[in-house]
Amino acid sequence: MILMGIIGHKNAGKTTLTAALVRELTGRGLTVSTLKRTHHAIDLDRPGTDTFAHRQAGAAQVILATDRRLALMEEVSDPTIEHLLSRLAPCDVVLAEGWKRGSHPRIEAWRPETGQPPLARADATIRAVAATGDPGVAQPVLPLGDIAAIADFICSS
Repeated sequence: MILMGIIGHKNAGKTTLTAALVRELTGRGLTVSTLKRTHHAIDLDRPGTDTFAHRQAGAAQVILATDRRLALMEEVSDPTIEHLLSRLAPCDVVLAEGWKRGSHPRIEAWRPETGQPPLARADATIRAVAATGDPGVAQPVLPLGDIAAIADFICSS
């Protein structure tokens, strides 16, 4: 399994890049899973639902299943990427969007329009920068719009 993080400043194109990479990699016949990190407090459940009642009663995990989809809700404290990877079914590639820090390999999406310097300038562990301009970094720079080249980079990692 290949793990690659997709990071960058707000509005740098992380989600657009991640979705395009999923399409490209699955088009190559690979099984792809994604992890998404957000700092926003969210709860997909709400008071009054059966699953909410299960969680409030103390269930360690609750799975909501339909004929085509399931959602696993689990109360955790600051889950690590390793914990999340242990929850996934086997796959060829995992794209982890949003974990700016860590020891896992990462590609930074960077656009000069964000007004922010590339994270890769201060973090040599970032493997490459997918950019629309010249980020002025030591890491390899890939054209942000060349999804096939970025996918090739991921597959060669």
